[in-house]
Amino acid sequence: MTIQSYMNPDFTWPKKLLFFAAALAGVLLCNLLIYGWSRLRGSGKKSKTKGSDGYMNRLQRFYELVISATSVMSFACAYVVLNHVYSLYEGTTDSGAMGLFLNIWGNWKDFALLLLICLSCVINTFLDKLIIPLKAVSREQIAVIRMLGMFYAIIAIMLLDVIGDSSEYSPVMMYYLGLMVGRFVYFDASFKDFLQAMKNMFVSAPILLLGLLLAWLMCFFGFKAEFLLEKNYYIVGVFYTHLFLLAAVFVCHHVQQIIIKSRSKKK
Repeated sequence: MTIQSYMNPDFTWPKKLLFFAAALAGVLLCNLLIYGWSRLRGSGKKSKTKGSDGYMNRLQRFYELVISATSVMSFACAYVVLNHVYSLYEGTTDSGAMGLFLNIWGNWKDFALLLLICLSCVINTFLDKLIIPLKAVSREQIAVIRMLGMFYAIIAIMLLDVIGDSSEYSPVMMYYLGLMVGRFVYFDASFKDFLQAMKNMFVSAPILLLGLLLAWLMCFFGFKAEFLLEKNYYIVGVFYTHLFLLAAVFVCHHVQQIIIKSRSKKK
């Protein structure tokens, strides 16, 4: 079993460019929807500010959701792939790298899962601080969106169970549920803190719904066009989709920043 087994040999570069163009169009459409939403809320004039009600703030919270969802799905996808590889080679007497992997996964699986979660958090921070720096969003808002990213992953995994994916997602869901409960109810939290966390979740709910809708449409297109393989677990295709969405966000964000800087220099 190799990594090539999870890739579609017919997913050529022209098809990848088409899929990326679809992702870019989807992100641009979300840009327009968020801009219209901001105008309706009477905040169109703040589109270049860091105000919590501004267009740029809402847009970058959406970008943060895509980044967070991609990071979280990377952990879920890695778990499914590694667990599948383990089930294929379990019981063999390989003494090389595969033997080491089988020993770690068989005896220290829970610790390996925790390490994957930590790596996904590192990836998230690396992306939104260095690759796609989001300066119009406060730390508190980023924390809320990252929590929504876990909720996003739980919804996606529940949908995968409904459509009949044979993978075992229970451990992944339990980890995410535990993290979300820990975010809501920590050892010194008051009822007021819990209500505030719920309020923050509710305020960002439209962004969550927009992100889920975009990802669902992209996945539907990818599987329908046979860019993504159903036989290699749906979650692998879902993760591929999020990588393309992340690339589209990268392009949109940096093009927007170039435009904003060029306009500020003219003034």
